[in-house]
Amino acid sequence: MAFQGSFLAINLLIFLANFLAKIEFSVSAKVLSRTISTPFNRTIFPSDFLFGASTSTYQYEGAWNEDGKGPSIWDTFAHTHPEKILDRSNGDIALDFYHRYKEDVKLAKFEGLDAFRFSIAWTRIFPQGKLSKGVNQAGIDHYNNLINEIIALGIKPLVTLFHWDVPQALEDEYLGFLSPKIVDDYLDFVEICFKHFGDRVQLWTTMNEPWIFASMGYDAGSLAPGRCSAWRNNNCSAGNSATEPYIVGHNMLLAHGAAAKLYRQKYKPIQKGEIGIILVSQWFEPFSNKQEDKRASKRALDFMLGWFLHPLTYGDYPRTMRKLLGKRLPKFTPKESKLVKESFEFIGMNYYTSNFAAHLSTPPNTVNISSGTDNQVNQTTSRNGKLIGDPTGVSIFYVAPWGLYKLLVYTKKYYKNPTVYVTECGMGESDIDDVAKGINDAQRVDFYKRHIKALYRSFRDGVNVKGFFAWSFFDNFEWGSGYTQRFGINFIDYKNNLKRYPKRSALWMKRFLLK
Repeated sequence: MAFQGSFLAINLLIFLANFLAKIEFSVSAKVLSRTISTPFNRTIFPSDFLFGASTSTYQYEGAWNEDGKGPSIWDTFAHTHPEKILDRSNGDIALDFYHRYKEDVKLAKFEGLDAFRFSIAWTRIFPQGKLSKGVNQAGIDHYNNLINEIIALGIKPLVTLFHWDVPQALEDEYLGFLSPKIVDDYLDFVEICFKHFGDRVQLWTTMNEPWIFASMGYDAGSLAPGRCSAWRNNNCSAGNSATEPYIVGHNMLLAHGAAAKLYRQKYKPIQKGEIGIILVSQWFEPFSNKQEDKRASKRALDFMLGWFLHPLTYGDYPRTMRKLLGKRLPKFTPKESKLVKESFEFIGMNYYTSNFAAHLSTPPNTVNISSGTDNQVNQTTSRNGKLIGDPTGVSIFYVAPWGLYKLLVYTKKYYKNPTVYVTECGMGESDIDDVAKGINDAQRVDFYKRHIKALYRSFRDGVNVKGFFAWSFFDNFEWGSGYTQRFGINFIDYKNNLKRYPKRSALWMKRFLLK
């Protein structure tokens, strides 16, 4: 194994984490055996069910300006708005995955993972965002090498084509996803990927979490490209929080639909892969049994999950969005509706937490309008003095595995039971720099144990779920939180040459995956 650093020290830490994981695994198996008659390991799922971990380019790769790569909006945002990142850090080096991918993929193999999710940097392929401005062969070579390394170890790659890193050149030219022009440039980019990598990649996802990209980047202004209305006082140079998130979301759906059509017509018949999109949603539990709170729960789901999954399933936005937003919500032409409807083989679902949802009784604000309040729902994390779940190191995230179960069952009921991969699920810790403390992540072990049980319950109840990916494989650059939050099942020692250490959760997962 290519774990860096002192061989003796690392192996002592691995021994400790493995010992603790073994105890935790034994306890969890006994608990589960009281409720189901099978052992608590991967054999309770079908043999083709995938267990993996997720990564993303800007959060992992580093090498931000090496080997011909052009700048993305995240390179620009982190350099020009360090005040919007908690520790004023950036992804220039990140985890140096660009140079260390071979040892990192070997670690995934050591830990027994079936699958490894990563994203492709648009500007590593098209430095200026456009096919006409040149293709970077060094970028193609890098991802070819990465994919080959993954496959050689018997691991299945799941590739995300866009994980928020719009080429800065396209942002400068026509404001990126605020313009429909981006659909053609995105289509050129994904076709290069299909051509060069599709003979080995069987699972493609077009977009990662369009809800967060649109809401945080164009309403709150807290993530790249950092646009928002002036009333937000969030140091945004331009923007309109009432309209831009919906325009961006609309163009992301059209770009997805165009990419899916291209793949299905031109590449799928030969390459035999599948294409999907990755969405994110919390579960929204009604605050009370009152009908108005039950309607608020459904409304909150419509504005987070339905915003994208409804057009993907039925060809148009949810009626609640149409009613509340009026002319602010773009309309699909008949041709666009046909393009988007059923334009996927699977849905990637990212889940982290749940909230209580209550009807907002006060009239909606008609001056300072935001996509974040358009649903007219009051979201809370406690009810009658009781928290919705155990707190974590991230103030807005609580451990609520039952919410994953309810979200998956809801998706089955309202969206024709699509094939689903849980492409991100995890919990964060904060203010941990000590390696020995960092690898002993008992709460994360409990988190995954409980969420895998919830996942299994949804599977038994007929949800067509086919995989589970931990977020994240490593601690990494967590966007606006920088390096202050740790979501990894493997520890990164930021103070000591980015050394990698398996955590207790990784070794627990390894034992769970033993057949």
